[in-house]
Amino acid sequence: MNSFKTFILIAAMTGLLVALGNYFYGQSGAIIALGVGLLLNGFSYFFSDRIVLMTYRARVVTQQDAPQLYAIVENLAQRAGLPMPRVAIVPEQTPNAFATGRNPDHAVVAVTEGIL
Repeated sequence: MNSFKTFILIAAMTGLLVALGNYFYGQSGAIIALGVGLLLNGFSYFFSDRIVLMTYRARVVTQQDAPQLYAIVENLAQRAGLPMPRVAIVPEQTPNAFATGRNPDHAVVAVTEGIL
């Protein structure tokens, strides 16, 4: 269901961009907007995990870097029947955690230093 929702959102964003291109520049503007929309949305879809990690200045850690955190995430992944995601630490003191990625094989679980 989440994949369907993601597809609908991407299609709606591309459609809005095409409509704006058509409104301001006619048919050629709509075609250019379609190309730009497909490139931007495709890039965002395939690299969303990396974009989020760069935005938060998070660093991916190994089991040696954060053994307790890694063990917690590994335990939860096993219990959920999911592959082990990458684990990242965000250099921020506000207690927070989030998961990102387009599917379980490209997932990242990130936690802030404040929650550690």
